[in-house]
Amino acid sequence: MILRPASLSDAENLAQLGRHSFCAAFEHLYRPEDLSTFLEQAYSVDAVSREIADPSITHCLALDNDGGSLTGFVKVKQPSGYEEYSDAANPLGLGQLYCAPDRLGEGIGAALMDWALAEAKSRSCDAIQLSVWSENFGAQRFYARYGFTKIADIDFWVGKQRDDEFLYELRWKKGE
Repeated sequence: MILRPASLSDAENLAQLGRHSFCAAFEHLYRPEDLSTFLEQAYSVDAVSREIADPSITHCLALDNDGGSLTGFVKVKQPSGYEEYSDAANPLGLGQLYCAPDRLGEGIGAALMDWALAEAKSRSCDAIQLSVWSENFGAQRFYARYGFTKIADIDFWVGKQRDDEFLYELRWKKGE
């Protein structure tokens, strides 16, 4: 597996994988009009291109060893966007950690999480914060294995539908 930062030339593939992964997991929860609105806001090529160009956001891509197929990605943001929920001095936000649905269980998510942890520490962050749907028990178990704990209940909007989300945080002391 190859891990590398995203460039603007990756926007279309990144948008496609984001849409596909989100829909595979959550499409059944939403009215078509809400889902369509959300996908355009979060996973249009223009939206993803703007994020890639934003210096506060970094995407790390996971590719097959031949450098071809995009198999997953993680997006981190600094500042995190959740600072008001924690007393962490310098938290990094983890916005998405997605794998191609047909590639789950291959260690892609773990490799991307390890990259995010190393990235946070290289930036002298003292925490990583992320949100997870209240009923996404698999993701909650995945994050718990890394030591993340719930610190708040928050909202997540898909179109006009509000979902209950949990805000998770992983803290460490300087030098860890």
